[in-house]
Amino acid sequence: MKFIANFCWIIACTSLMFSCKQSTDNIKEVDVCIYGGTSAGVIAAYTAKMQNKSVLLIEPGKRLGGLTSGGLGYTDIGNKFAISGLSLDFYRRVGKHYGKLEQWIFEPSVALAVYQQYVDEAGIDVLYEHRLAGVEKDGAKISVIQLEQSAGNEATVGKVKAKMFIDCSYEGDLMAKAGVSYTVGREANAQYDETYNGVQMREKHQFPDSIDPYKTPGDPSSGLVWGISDEPLAEQGSGDKKVQSYNFRLCLSDDPANMIPITRPEHYDSTKYELLLRVLAKRPVGNLWGFLKFDLMPNHKTDINNNGPFSTDMIGMNYDYPEASYAKRAEIQKAHEDYTKGLLYFIGHDPRMPEHLREEMLKWGYPKDEYTGNGNWSPQMYVRECRRMVGAYVMTQANCESKEVVKDGIGMAAYTMDSHNCQRVVVNGMVKNEGDVQIGGFGPYPISYRSIIPKKTECENLFVPVCLSATHIAYGSIRMEPVFMVLGQSAATAAVMAIDKNVAVQDVDVTSLQQQLKSNPLASGKTSDVLVDNDNKDAVTVKGDWQLVNRGAYGPSMLVLEKNDATASVKFTPQVQTAGKYELYTYLPKVKDISTKNHIQVFDGQKTTEVPLIPADVKVEGQTSGEWVSLGTYEFSKGSEAYIEVMGKDADGKVVADAILLVPRS
Repeated sequence: MKFIANFCWIIACTSLMFSCKQSTDNIKEVDVCIYGGTSAGVIAAYTAKMQNKSVLLIEPGKRLGGLTSGGLGYTDIGNKFAISGLSLDFYRRVGKHYGKLEQWIFEPSVALAVYQQYVDEAGIDVLYEHRLAGVEKDGAKISVIQLEQSAGNEATVGKVKAKMFIDCSYEGDLMAKAGVSYTVGREANAQYDETYNGVQMREKHQFPDSIDPYKTPGDPSSGLVWGISDEPLAEQGSGDKKVQSYNFRLCLSDDPANMIPITRPEHYDSTKYELLLRVLAKRPVGNLWGFLKFDLMPNHKTDINNNGPFSTDMIGMNYDYPEASYAKRAEIQKAHEDYTKGLLYFIGHDPRMPEHLREEMLKWGYPKDEYTGNGNWSPQMYVRECRRMVGAYVMTQANCESKEVVKDGIGMAAYTMDSHNCQRVVVNGMVKNEGDVQIGGFGPYPISYRSIIPKKTECENLFVPVCLSATHIAYGSIRMEPVFMVLGQSAATAAVMAIDKNVAVQDVDVTSLQQQLKSNPLASGKTSDVLVDNDNKDAVTVKGDWQLVNRGAYGPSMLVLEKNDATASVKFTPQVQTAGKYELYTYLPKVKDISTKNHIQVFDGQKTTEVPLIPADVKVEGQTSGEWVSLGTYEFSKGSEAYIEVMGKDADGKVVADAILLVPRS
């Protein structure tokens, strides 16, 4: 009996040792490994899985969706024309939740639920709370990545072997550990012949003149107020390693039944908010909107962003973040959280704050039904910019302004070249912010396939759709969540093609990739939308004196009729590939002095229906030029017999013809 007991004990110990070794050295093998469960990561994983590849999605945290489910509910769109494929499908799914075609303003929990839909539908294997520990390469290919448990426990999966890797993290950690070239900070304007890169002292989100920077006003010996750098201002346009500021996009609630009061946070230090008092004394505001960008979400919630010279941006406190250790990054994020929670508490409780602002702030609190696993606070800091790959092609200001147009586009961007402030300094005895740039006025432009892949000598099986290859100022236009999803889908589609053809990512046939993205936009073979924009010359017939307007449109332009003309019209002729029932929409931009009524004729191939459109009934929400308006549901035959005609009759103002859309309905 003693022998049997000892034998069993030995077997148990051996099994335990073997189990631990298996856990530590366990190698999971898949076709496509995606690092980072951001918005781009989820869409990339869904795309690859729907194309019959085995997929592992690794998320260092506990939550999918990155910033899209982390508080940025007031979507930075730029131009809806640029948002395609599964990225657009995401906003359609959000729209379905709210009873609309698409919705660009939403609660964090709704975004999270939609991302979970993608995971469940495709059966995606998600590995939470695991982060990158190392990369093994075989020549110019990643062979294996090593993982560790984010919380410090033993990793469930120790290594992952894959044919293709996609780095969808905001930090670009996989890219960096794979030995791919990257940069941090701002290039000098001279490096890429740009205008808005490097040091930029401008007027947006700027302190008014005469704000004193010293603890004791007028006394430099007293030291600088918290948050001000003693570094001298460098030459305009010169490069540096400074990173545009981070913050949290704040979801608050003013519903008493769903509100947790804002209390004094740990590490609270009221001296951090001295500059806010000085700004308000110089430039009083009527409400919180004066220094907090309050955007209202459904169900009494918000998406609050930075606004003005002193707000939620923690300027100059993130320079170490891109290349910091995990522990240091956690410290930086905690400092941003403490600063932001402290700011909210300061506004509502410090007696030096104007009373009307204190009273208004106390009406808001943390929502009980958001971020329930993280103390009702977003786990996702807004990492606006981190590492940026220096890849096969670098997107620059010239691309944003369409002075250089790439032929290998696999997605579009359309947002303003946007950088938040990078530093707070003393200039001529006054406190000033530096680094904020907001330059727009250009239309959608293509993003190069080469900008999401490394140089071939550095890595042949890696895509980088988030920390892509772009200068600081070009990245400021591209770095929007909808665009990241577009690029995530493009990267995954290319990864599948590279696997099937057994080629390096640099040797993927981009023309075939472009066709695949166009012909299978939902990555599932489902019938797709039929879109006709006024710029599709072969599908649009114009009669009358319509003017081409290049701003405020869906896509590059729209047609505008300035006066009543019964003979004028714009006829859109869609090419329907699959016969069936479609809901028909027309795009109505925000146009001054628009006619109070519009007449649209719909011919479905059998009969003609005239549909009145009343612009006053249309509510445009969010950062967008207009709204899709339903014209009803119709049975359309295959081919191009049907048409939609915007007419100029009975106009008492401007008539707009921009785009029409057919959405399949079962």
